[in-house]
Amino acid sequence: MDITLIAVGKLKEPFFREASDYFSRQLSKLGRFQIIEIKDEKTDEHNSSNQNEAIKNREGKALLKQIPPRSYIIALAIDGVMKDTRGFSEILHRHSNQPLVFLIGGSLGLSEEVLKKAHMRLSFSPMTFPHQLMRILFLEQLVTALSLEKS
Repeated sequence: MDITLIAVGKLKEPFFREASDYFSRQLSKLGRFQIIEIKDEKTDEHNSSNQNEAIKNREGKALLKQIPPRSYIIALAIDGVMKDTRGFSEILHRHSNQPLVFLIGGSLGLSEEVLKKAHMRLSFSPMTFPHQLMRILFLEQLVTALSLEKS
């Protein structure tokens, strides 16, 4: 299986980096896996909505440039469909014959252009999580779902 996670921003906290490294090692045993990080833009609580949209659009263009051709694209978005771990495993299995790309936006989320390009929107919860924590939650669920697929 060929899976890429493209995420806006770097993991800044050592405990997030350690968790990411741990799950990435596990994933490398289950197939081809890589993480591509896109530079996040500085945001300010005083930004106008137009400024925030412009930031999301620039980050979105950078995300889209990294997507390999013929990939099945899944955007992690709060308004996406929710699946349990078995349902997530079924999605992975259904699309195992093509590169799978998962997208995690920055603190402002994903641009409309990115959401339109995605074949699917997947939500882990109706709650909002910091994008760094979301990456760790995603990696853990990816390991678990791929392990279910093997059993």
